[in-house]
Amino acid sequence: MDISEEDLQLINALQIAPRISWSDAAGILGAHATTLAARWDRLRASGTAWSTAHLIGDPKQMCLALVDVDCEMKLRDDVTAALAAIPEVVTVEEAASNRDLMLTVITPTLAHFSGHVMPQFRKIPGLTKYQTSLCTRLHSGGYAWRLNVLDKSQKAALQALAGPEASGLAPAGNQGAPLPQSHRDLIPFLARDGRAAAADIARALGRSPATVQRQLNRVLASQVLSFRCEIAQKHSGYPVTCQWLANVPPGQHEAAAAELRSFRNIRLSASTTGRTNFVILMWLHSLADVMNAEQALQLRIPGIQLVESVVVLNAAKRVGWMLNPDSTATGAVVVPAAELAPTA
Repeated sequence: MDISEEDLQLINALQIAPRISWSDAAGILGAHATTLAARWDRLRASGTAWSTAHLIGDPKQMCLALVDVDCEMKLRDDVTAALAAIPEVVTVEEAASNRDLMLTVITPTLAHFSGHVMPQFRKIPGLTKYQTSLCTRLHSGGYAWRLNVLDKSQKAALQALAGPEASGLAPAGNQGAPLPQSHRDLIPFLARDGRAAAADIARALGRSPATVQRQLNRVLASQVLSFRCEIAQKHSGYPVTCQWLANVPPGQHEAAAAELRSFRNIRLSASTTGRTNFVILMWLHSLADVMNAEQALQLRIPGIQLVESVVVLNAAKRVGWMLNPDSTATGAVVVPAAELAPTA
């Protein structure tokens, strides 16, 4: 489908304030609330944009692992499908590099990753090898990426109305509010629709709307979840994904992360264990911009060593959502099991 400037403005608004009401958004975007609701329904139905919530993956709260996978060429599609079916494997990407697939895995603990997820890898026919790096500090993620089509006054108005779900990362020193099972039951609904209303969740769970609204408020405030409004990459203006594995002097990670926040196309920056200690992922206009980005990184971050660049050929799954080859959402969502969230 064609995407209009008004569509992009709506997506940008929901990136800033993921759960803003249509009536509040209407006053900022200059469109009627019913028009915005209909526009969003059309974007969702076509797979062009979608709203979701996923476990935040902040190492202060849980375990975030980046896994490189090799597989038999003839069985690559089968291996990809098997990996994408694992709820903890939130993202699956095909790479143009010396690994076949790149995975992002989020689990409540390192023990859950090594004791529950890794054994599933070993059972997949055609999966021949995997290597794991663990995130020690998540500096920025896809939740913070913006289209930047709104003006400053619109952005400020949206930020003023955004709830706690818009913050992205847990504040320093916050280990996440423990959630009882009754509250964790809401997570699969928010994974399927980050804008899910308490009344709709209440009907599905057989609970009173007032009870679910109170539980939902606590889930949002806990910052266990990261909310984001996604767009099919082909409509973003940045159709190329490149990830760099880098080494940054240990004492300069925070300074490097701060510098990277000024890059508008950053989708991930994190400190990691392994052969390299820093990972950067960007969406780019073209393959020619890979070299431009590398030059900018080396200019802006003193001491950085770019060890390897990896271009993504295809994303089969992004934070739980299955994708078509053209980057639109299929509508299928592999929701996380409620027990994966931190418990009381």
